[in-house]
Amino acid sequence: MKQEILINITPQETRVAIIQQGVAQELYIERTLSRGLVGNIYLGRVIRVLPGMQSAFIDIGLGRAAFLHVADLWQPGGKEHHIQPIEKMLSEGQALMVQVIKDPLGNKGARLSTQISIAGRTLVYLPHEPHIGISQKIESEVEREAIRARLAEVLPAAEKGGYIIRTIAEDASQEELANDVLYLRKTWATLQSQAQRSPAPLMLYQDLELPQRVLRDFVNEHTTAVQVDSHETFQTLSRFAAAFTPDVQAKLQHYTDERPLFDLYDIETEIRQALAKRVDLKSGGYLIIDQTEAMTTIDVNTGGYVGARSFDDTIFKTNLEATHAIARQLRLRNLGGIIIVDFIDMENTEHREAVLKELNKALANDRIRTSLSGFSQLGLVEMTRKRTREALAHLLCEPCPTCSGKGQVKTARTVCYAVLREILREARQFNPREFRIIAAPTVIDLFLEEESQNLAMLCDFIGKPVSLQAAAGLSQEQYDIVLL
Repeated sequence: MKQEILINITPQETRVAIIQQGVAQELYIERTLSRGLVGNIYLGRVIRVLPGMQSAFIDIGLGRAAFLHVADLWQPGGKEHHIQPIEKMLSEGQALMVQVIKDPLGNKGARLSTQISIAGRTLVYLPHEPHIGISQKIESEVEREAIRARLAEVLPAAEKGGYIIRTIAEDASQEELANDVLYLRKTWATLQSQAQRSPAPLMLYQDLELPQRVLRDFVNEHTTAVQVDSHETFQTLSRFAAAFTPDVQAKLQHYTDERPLFDLYDIETEIRQALAKRVDLKSGGYLIIDQTEAMTTIDVNTGGYVGARSFDDTIFKTNLEATHAIARQLRLRNLGGIIIVDFIDMENTEHREAVLKELNKALANDRIRTSLSGFSQLGLVEMTRKRTREALAHLLCEPCPTCSGKGQVKTARTVCYAVLREILREARQFNPREFRIIAAPTVIDLFLEEESQNLAMLCDFIGKPVSLQAAAGLSQEQYDIVLL
């Protein structure tokens, strides 16, 4: 399927939209402030060795020294040989190539390893480990041996490093494997050359930024164009493509029109809709998508759709349309984990099988591994989708300060009754001159109008006056009772 890739650049964030059939199918957002250090490779300098802790502190050019434990120090022979004490391996002032495996946290510096790994599209390169590993997600032993043999065919005869075959390599062509090997070996050679001629501390390699990852991971023979609205980023990508992905260079385009790039396909609207709970279908039906900690639920409804010949056909056509909308929303929102789909009930077995087949077909375009089960006894479709990054809503939104993420708040009347109970409770423990209720205007208005009689009855019962004070800054559920 033909696709176009749009890359929107601002100093604060980079946004990428993958367009197929004229609409956005995937969204990727990376913010400058949230980029971590994990995966970065540095030429560090040992500033202190601690034999008692079998660890060392390494200066990698950050504000705090980073931490290296002997268990993360690569040694020839690995675990099969006796591990040397750290004081025999390192000395103060020594230059050392290290990779961040854990970001700094609080007062602790980054955690390091000398077991370098560089990720490609289909492979992970291990310069110090001469073996080939395979992702556990590739379960078929036949397929595992086949992909191992295919990789062996494209490796140079002088290769001394090792590789981990990623899950995506299961469907990769021989050419893609060969290109990945070439890219990874070039990257490693560049790092080594820079480390030999530069003083420590120095950052040698930063995990690719989103635009470069787009060229490495997403551009394929179906990509017609990659449009970038930043001249500086366009030049950077051109150099990257020339060095590592030459086939992509001809597809790069610098977008210079005055109209914002994302307005070409109304991407801003797509982002707003991808954050909404309700997704309308063209037929008049709609989806309700709820994200929770444990799972995501998707409910399919007919809405105003009455166009089919019979009610069964209406349900069937709505469910069929929903399958493609569901698959697209999973990609746009980057929903992962357990996903439960509640299609409209279908009594016709053939209809159920057709809907399931159509959903499988729609999910086949997803680059993230998805596992789909059939209809359960309750008529629900269960599926899982691998979590690869934060969901769009988690990246762009935060829990509502009013409802704390519940999606609903107590009514003003419920709060009124809670306040009355609280005053009665405090009147039994304390003997103030007066009680004052400080609450949201909606609650105070209710006390002044419909609940005024109940408030007057309470005043008579406790023998104390109760005054009211509206506070616009309080949410409807918040209140305070002051004893005067």
